[in-house]
Amino acid sequence: MVGKSVLNYKNTDYELVFNLNVMESIQEEYGSVEAWSELTDASEPNMKAIIFGLTEMINEGIEIYNEDHNDSRKLLTKKQVGRMISEIGLDNATKELNKSVIDSTKSDEKNS
Repeated sequence: MVGKSVLNYKNTDYELVFNLNVMESIQEEYGSVEAWSELTDASEPNMKAIIFGLTEMINEGIEIYNEDHNDSRKLLTKKQVGRMISEIGLDNATKELNKSVIDSTKSDEKNS
Protein backbone atom coordinates (compact mmCIF):
# COMPACT_ATOMS: atom_id res chain seq x y z
CA MET A 1 0.00 0.00 0.00
CA VAL A 2 2.39 2.65 -1.27
CA GLY A 3 1.62 5.56 -3.52
CA LYS A 4 4.46 7.46 -5.13
CA SER A 5 4.73 10.65 -7.11
CA VAL A 6 7.45 13.23 -7.72
CA LEU A 7 7.68 16.98 -7.22
CA ASN A 8 10.54 18.81 -8.90
CA TYR A 9 11.73 21.91 -7.08
CA LYS A 10 14.88 23.84 -7.93
CA ASN A 11 16.13 21.01 -10.15
CA THR A 12 15.73 18.42 -7.40
CA ASP A 13 13.18 15.61 -7.54
CA TYR A 14 11.36 14.94 -4.30
CA GLU A 15 9.53 11.63 -4.21
CA LEU A 16 6.19 11.77 -2.43
CA VAL A 17 5.53 8.49 -0.61
CA PHE A 18 2.11 7.75 0.82
CA ASN A 19 2.47 4.62 2.95
CA LEU A 20 1.50 3.34 6.39
CA ASN A 21 4.03 5.59 8.12
CA VAL A 22 2.53 8.68 6.51
CA MET A 23 -1.02 7.48 7.20
CA GLU A 24 -0.14 6.99 10.86
CA SER A 25 1.19 10.56 11.10
CA ILE A 26 -1.92 11.92 9.40
CA GLN A 27 -4.20 9.92 11.72
CA GLU A 28 -2.29 11.19 14.73
CA GLU A 29 -2.62 14.82 13.58
CA TYR A 30 -6.15 14.79 12.07
CA GLY A 31 -7.92 11.79 13.63
CA SER A 32 -8.27 9.91 10.34
CA VAL A 33 -6.97 9.93 6.79
CA GLU A 34 -10.54 10.61 5.66
CA ALA A 35 -10.79 13.76 7.82
CA TRP A 36 -7.45 14.99 6.44
CA SER A 37 -8.53 14.17 2.88
CA GLU A 38 -11.71 16.21 3.27
CA LEU A 39 -9.59 19.21 4.30
CA THR A 40 -7.22 18.87 1.35
CA ASP A 41 -9.99 18.32 -1.23
CA ALA A 42 -12.29 21.13 -0.10
CA SER A 43 -13.25 23.98 -2.44
CA GLU A 44 -10.95 26.10 -0.29
CA PRO A 45 -8.26 23.61 0.77
CA ASN A 46 -6.82 23.82 4.26
CA MET A 47 -3.22 24.94 3.75
CA LYS A 48 -2.04 23.49 7.07
CA ALA A 49 -3.38 20.06 6.07
CA ILE A 50 -1.77 20.23 2.62
CA ILE A 51 1.59 21.38 3.96
CA PHE A 52 1.47 18.75 6.72
CA GLY A 53 0.65 15.93 4.31
CA LEU A 54 3.22 16.95 1.71
CA THR A 55 5.91 17.38 4.36
CA GLU A 56 5.22 13.89 5.71
CA MET A 57 5.20 12.39 2.20
CA ILE A 58 8.39 14.17 1.07
CA ASN A 59 10.26 13.34 4.26
CA GLU A 60 9.22 9.67 4.03
CA GLY A 61 10.62 9.65 0.49
CA ILE A 62 13.86 11.24 1.71
CA GLU A 63 14.20 8.72 4.55
CA ILE A 64 13.68 5.80 2.16
CA TYR A 65 16.19 7.29 -0.29
CA ASN A 66 18.76 7.72 2.50
CA GLU A 67 18.28 4.10 3.64
CA ASP A 68 18.62 2.76 0.09
CA HIS A 69 21.63 4.89 -0.83
CA ASN A 70 23.50 5.31 2.48
CA ASP A 71 23.04 9.02 1.95
CA SER A 72 22.16 11.85 4.26
CA ARG A 73 19.71 14.10 2.44
CA LYS A 74 18.19 16.48 4.94
CA LEU A 75 14.53 16.31 5.86
CA LEU A 76 12.45 19.37 4.97
CA THR A 77 10.61 21.61 7.41
CA LYS A 78 6.98 22.62 6.97
CA LYS A 79 8.18 26.15 6.13
CA GLN A 80 10.41 24.82 3.34
CA VAL A 81 7.55 22.76 1.94
CA GLY A 82 5.25 25.80 2.11
CA ARG A 83 7.78 27.76 0.05
CA MET A 84 8.04 24.85 -2.38
CA ILE A 85 4.26 24.77 -2.84
CA SER A 86 4.19 28.55 -3.35
CA GLU A 87 6.78 28.30 -6.11
CA ILE A 88 5.54 25.22 -7.98
CA GLY A 89 1.89 26.13 -7.52
CA LEU A 90 -0.84 24.78 -5.28
CA ASP A 91 -2.59 23.00 -8.16
CA ASN A 92 0.58 21.13 -9.18
CA ALA A 93 1.40 20.19 -5.59
CA THR A 94 -2.10 18.94 -4.76
CA LYS A 95 -2.29 17.05 -8.07
CA GLU A 96 0.83 15.07 -7.11
CA LEU A 97 -0.38 14.64 -3.53
CA ASN A 98 -3.68 13.20 -4.77
CA LYS A 99 -1.87 10.98 -7.29
CA SER A 100 0.17 9.43 -4.47
CA VAL A 101 -2.92 8.82 -2.35
CA ILE A 102 -4.85 7.30 -5.27
CA ASP A 103 -1.89 5.13 -6.29
CA SER A 104 -1.68 3.73 -2.75
CA THR A 105 -5.34 2.72 -2.99
CA LYS A 106 -4.70 0.98 -6.32
CA SER A 107 -1.75 -0.88 -4.75
CA ASP A 108 -4.01 -2.01 -1.92
CA GLU A 109 -6.68 -3.23 -4.37
CA LYS A 110 -4.08 -5.35 -6.21
CA ASN A 111 -3.21 -7.09 -2.92
CA SER A 112 -6.83 -8.01 -2.15
